[in-house]
Amino acid sequence: MEISIRRAVMKNFLGNSPDWYKLAIIVFLIVNPLVYFFVSPFVAGWMLVIEFIFTLAMALKCYPLQPGGILAIEAVIIGMTSPKQIGHEIANNLEVILLLIFMVAGIYFMKQLLLFVFTKLLLNIRSKKMLALAFCLASAFLSAFLDALTVIAVVISVSVGFYAIYHQFLSHNDSAELNDDKFIDSEDKRQTLEQFRAFLRSLMMHAGVGTALGGVMTMVGEPQNLIIAKHVGWDFATFFLRMSPVTIPVFICGLLICLLVEHFKLFGYGAELPERVRSVLENYNQKASEKRTRQEKAQLFVQALIGIWLIVALAFHLAEVGLIGLSVIILATAFCGVTEEHALGKAFEEALPFTALLTVFFSVVAVIVDQQLFTPFIQFVLQSSPASQLSLFYLFNGLLSTVSDNVFVGTVYINEALIALKSGLISQQQYEYLAVAINTGTNLPSVATPNGQAAFLFLLTSALSPLIRLSYGRMVMMALPYTVVMTLVGLLCVEFWLVPATEYFVKLGLITPL
Repeated sequence: MEISIRRAVMKNFLGNSPDWYKLAIIVFLIVNPLVYFFVSPFVAGWMLVIEFIFTLAMALKCYPLQPGGILAIEAVIIGMTSPKQIGHEIANNLEVILLLIFMVAGIYFMKQLLLFVFTKLLLNIRSKKMLALAFCLASAFLSAFLDALTVIAVVISVSVGFYAIYHQFLSHNDSAELNDDKFIDSEDKRQTLEQFRAFLRSLMMHAGVGTALGGVMTMVGEPQNLIIAKHVGWDFATFFLRMSPVTIPVFICGLLICLLVEHFKLFGYGAELPERVRSVLENYNQKASEKRTRQEKAQLFVQALIGIWLIVALAFHLAEVGLIGLSVIILATAFCGVTEEHALGKAFEEALPFTALLTVFFSVVAVIVDQQLFTPFIQFVLQSSPASQLSLFYLFNGLLSTVSDNVFVGTVYINEALIALKSGLISQQQYEYLAVAINTGTNLPSVATPNGQAAFLFLLTSALSPLIRLSYGRMVMMALPYTVVMTLVGLLCVEFWLVPATEYFVKLGLITPL
């Protein structure tokens, strides 16, 4: 009886995660207090950071909230940090939490319009190169103002819908399992389906990279952007201008890579939409358009107006980002007839798990602050020349962001830069340059793996990935040309172009003198 209970407890612990993963977390929980009390609090703190990064890197085995949260709770219990310090970190970043809660939920009520836009792009642009470019551009533009997770969720919904339409057409059975190909009775049909899958894979990757290209540009593009903007005191327009010496060249080069990989059919790109599939999708879309009621058309019009309000409100910083998101929720639901409580609740399902995880991030950041874990590294970097400091911050942020979550990395490094500023180790001018290096470093190289980009991880764990045969390895390979070019161009811009371009903006009066 005792053995069965023990097995039941182990089976329940972290659910369906592999046994080796469960054992690793248990070992962490046992070793951390021993190291903290009998070896060194500094060493124990670094062990906690590495363990937390491990949970982020293994996100496909288990969502990091549970194992990371348990490690954070233990850190508080043994004295690595205090609830007061964690509360201080959360209070300092309340705007980011409000962004995730309200902005993501607000865009949920605009999905109808976004689905309409991406559907029109897919069916009306026949050139694959132009279609890939359009998806990348659209995702970049939307991600500059909306949350990247929401944008990629919309593109996933479009792709799943189109895949289901064609799949059901082949099976002649509305109840057919989407992942079951046994009904395909000819090699021609099988090749068509494989080509369609390759087509959707390439579009999804272009859209995913687009969220990174656009998300790095504005203070609302990614959660860490808002954290950095708040620390430095930049508004929406100032943030865009300060990042533009790096982000604009990277954006242009990213679009060129989009066209090149499609033209030369490299790294798994270049698959065309089969004409047989296009015919099926166009027939379905025509029928859906004919059935669209005036009420539904009115909803699209209202959502378009709310989208304009969102862009204007963010551009002129008319309110805090989270409050603008709340206004979107109120306007969209009021004028689109969504008034039931359960219908409102669905909008918050996507954002709240990551919001909870972000709070755990801040707990680990509190440990880093209390144990002064990054002080030796910061002292080493700050001994180099100012120009080298920018490159080092960019590279270290980029390297860590490829295996960890970029929100965590960005938060840690901007806090350390702020400490250096308050200690008199760097000037205000250098601090602001470092903020650009940190933001671009966390956003650009992180496209290398799904671990770094939340949008990529969301895509990899979605129901679409097995349908279009998009594995972890294939995603890394398809992202490779973007990773290399975006990282190198970003590094060159940080090293050689950031400072002179910013000084030129100051002369033009676009930026307040430093």
